[in-house]
Amino acid sequence: MTDTIHETVREHYAQAALRVLDGRVADCCGDGCCGDGATTAADAVAAADLYSATDKSHLPDAAVLASLGCGNPTAVAELREGERVLDLGSGGGIDVLLSGRRVGPTGRAFGLDMTDEMLALAQRNAAQAGATNVDFLKGNIEAVPLPPASVDVVISNCVINLAADKSAVFGEIARVLRPGGRVGVSDIVADDELSADERARRGSYTGCIAGALSFGEYEAGLRAAGLIDVSIEPTHQVVAGMHSAVVKARKPEARPA
Repeated sequence: MTDTIHETVREHYAQAALRVLDGRVADCCGDGCCGDGATTAADAVAAADLYSATDKSHLPDAAVLASLGCGNPTAVAELREGERVLDLGSGGGIDVLLSGRRVGPTGRAFGLDMTDEMLALAQRNAAQAGATNVDFLKGNIEAVPLPPASVDVVISNCVINLAADKSAVFGEIARVLRPGGRVGVSDIVADDELSADERARRGSYTGCIAGALSFGEYEAGLRAAGLIDVSIEPTHQVVAGMHSAVVKARKPEARPA
């Protein structure tokens, strides 16, 4: 089942990347454009509108066209100069490039994606943006190829709902965060009253709907991984009973020896 989900998601987002590389728009999540219908230019505008005009002015057009998210995690992560940031499911690189600008030359932004086509698009966008403090890594978000306690902040934009093993994702977030590190994620979250079958009837897995956790499940998963100060705030409804939300959490400070 895990391999099937990975391959389905990989193929969907590989095709999205190829559309952008070919000068077209990509499928996106959230704000009315997440689902199974045909992608339109209006869909891309809806996703791009999650970012300020100032942010977009520093980005290649292809990075904006490839924006597939349901929020803007860089706007809520409170990134600071010199920090190391990891973006789970970095796609075309928009949030990595924005993070790199926020943390400055003494910081570093890492993007993790399992799709070769998205990684190629992100690397092209980084080169066009002249970004020198970003790195793009290949891998699954259930097994992050970074050492323990190596980043200050983990962000993600409408990707954790696509993971086959979300408890593994939460565990990896806790593992790679330094003590006191924090989480700033945009994702799709379901009302607690909706069963898994009811979520699946509202949309597909690759459309960011069928695999979404409920509010309670999301919070429980983060806390089970050892994260604290968990908050999940809905920003807008995507389909009935399912919402784009801002998720925040923190890894406890190290205890004195």
